[in-house]
Parts: sequence; structure tokens; C-alpha cells
Amino acid sequence: MPVPHNFSSPTRISAKERALTQIQRWIIEGTLVPGEKLIDAELAESLAVSRTPIREAFQLLEMQGLVSMFPGKETRVTSIEKEDILKMYPTLAALYSLAAEYAAKLISLEQIEVLKEINKQFAQAIQSGQTYQAMELDEQFHNLIVDVSDNAYIASFSTSLQIHIRRFKYVFLKQPVTGTLTSVEEHGSIILALEQKDTEKASAHMKQNLIRPMHELYALI
Repeated sequence: MPVPHNFSSPTRISAKERALTQIQRWIIEGTLVPGEKLIDAELAESLAVSRTPIREAFQLLEMQGLVSMFPGKETRVTSIEKEDILKMYPTLAALYSLAAEYAAKLISLEQIEVLKEINKQFAQAIQSGQTYQAMELDEQFHNLIVDVSDNAYIASFSTSLQIHIRRFKYVFLKQPVTGTLTSVEEHGSIILALEQKDTEKASAHMKQNLIRPMHELYALI
């Protein structure tokens, strides 16, 4: 498998967590391509862990829908289905829009400032070509709004969807800077609506921030 050996891995986490985080990233980035067979011994050597945490990571990745396990036979990266874009994005847009509506009533000035700083870092990551970091910052932005909404059901369902959407989002954020920077502007509109406690605008701008990439991705893939 074409896995790199010169990557930087997180520190102070368990072997299983390290394996899960890195394999998930390789799948999202396309280092491990759809349909590719995953060999636990090779991954264990690359990650400097035993085969046990690799197998444990496979189980979690299967729950996330990123791999398919065939006990006693093989484990493969799941395929990306284009039509899933039209199913996942509207669902996440509905959840995030509701979160923005709730958050507009509850958000503090301190949390607004945090959103502004995250969006600033998001723009910098896009401009410097740090696609994976940009994706993580985009998730931080939306996750903070979900947290502020104080709705455990939105948090639970959106977290599950977010994992599946990551592979599509990475493809989107790798596009030319002029296109992806539109997301930064949309974030700015969301922040302004939240500052103004405008529930309708916050919800509408949030929905736009998800639906626009959906259409662009569907045409791209």
C-alpha cells in the first residue's frame, strides 16, 4: 500500500487512537483509495504499533462507514458513491441550520470572537494550501455552533454525518482558492447573523454554506 513513512503522528494518545486517526486521514486524503485492500501487518509496521490496535481501528472505521470488513478474508476501503452527496449534505444542512437558529439565541460575545478567530485561521489554511487543516477548522467552526445550540440530538446526528462527509469535503477544499474562499465569506455572514441574534438569517446562511458545496461537488465528481 502507498502509505507514507514520514508523517507526523499525534502524541499522548493510545496506539488504537493513533491508528484510527492516521488511517482515517489516509482514507479521507485519498492515500488509501476506495476499494483498496488494507493489510494490518503493513499498517502496523508503518505506524510502529502491533496488529491489535490496527484491527481495533478497523472495527471503528467500519462503524464510521470508511472500511468494510470481511472476517477471515480482508478489509477494504469503502467506495465513494456520488449520489450520497445529495443525501448527506441536505441532511447535515438541516441539522446545522437548526443549530444556528438555536445558537443565535444563546451565543455569547466571547463565543462570537472564537468563531471569528477560527474563520480567520480557516482562510489562512485555504490560502496556504493546507487542505486537511482547513477541513478540521471548518468542522471546528460548525461544531462550536452546534455546541452553543445546546441540543444533544443535533450534536449526535451531525457528528455521525460529518465523518462520512469528510471525504467529499476534502475533495471540495482541494479546489482553486477563489472557489473555496466563498466558504470563508459565508462563515462571516453566519457570524454576523449570530451577533445580531437573527435566527432566520443565521439558519439561512448556514444552509447556504452546506448546499452550495453540495452542488459544486456533485458537478465535480
